[in-house]
Amino acid sequence: MNDTETPLSEYGFESRFDERSAIEWMQANWTKAFVFCGLYAMLVFGGQHFMKERQKLNLRRPLVLWSLSLAVFSIVGAVRTGWYMLHVLSSSGFKTSICDQGFYYGPVSKFWAYAFVLSKAPELGDTAFIVLRKQRLIFLHWYHHITVLLYSWYSYKDTVAGGGWFMTMNFSVHALMYSYYAARAAGLRVPRPLAVLITSAQIGQMAMGVAVSALVYRWMQTGDCHSYLDNIVWAALMYLSYLVLFSQFFYQTYLKRGAPPPKAAKVD
Repeated sequence: MNDTETPLSEYGFESRFDERSAIEWMQANWTKAFVFCGLYAMLVFGGQHFMKERQKLNLRRPLVLWSLSLAVFSIVGAVRTGWYMLHVLSSSGFKTSICDQGFYYGPVSKFWAYAFVLSKAPELGDTAFIVLRKQRLIFLHWYHHITVLLYSWYSYKDTVAGGGWFMTMNFSVHALMYSYYAARAAGLRVPRPLAVLITSAQIGQMAMGVAVSALVYRWMQTGDCHSYLDNIVWAALMYLSYLVLFSQFFYQTYLKRGAPPPKAAKVD
């Protein structure tokens, strides 16, 4: 190690994280995501039926704690993964930032990559608050939760190219979104333009997801990006569907005449 390198001991638990065991576990168990999705579907449809004739619950304090905990997790994740991505971009360029698999093995990013994919299971709990509080549950919300969980677990096991961009963007948008919802749940007045900003960021994330998928496919042909055709197809279809749905949500919520007061989409 030369004088310019940072001692791994400074990273503590992140550097000690055994990413190889995590990847092996995911390779053997990624299909368990379907079990979570099945239970989640029961919550979505069975829960709404259960609450149909019952009084809605307030749950304001638990919602504040839930949203705040996910906001803190996302902020830290965005900072840690963002730092890695900025380092790769500045030192090796854009192409390497997409194709390099180092995101899954870096002394800091390796822990947050695994924490990211695992977090997609508990994040399904967002919907429980919507169901129990008898709020409007849109298709985009539960469709997004299911597909992100499945794709994240499916992709992590193969450490495919593009993961660094996908995860860092998601962490960053979540940092904004969950902070916004924690503030709203706490009864704070949040400027309306912030909701527009969050949905715009979500749309930008989806557009970038489509672009990254296309670039991975292009550079995979020359052997520069490690991925698989089926993974790229699923990623492109998933992000394209999100792009359409989020754009439609943006129009219906912020642009259409007679639309209700702006509210960020709690789906990403």
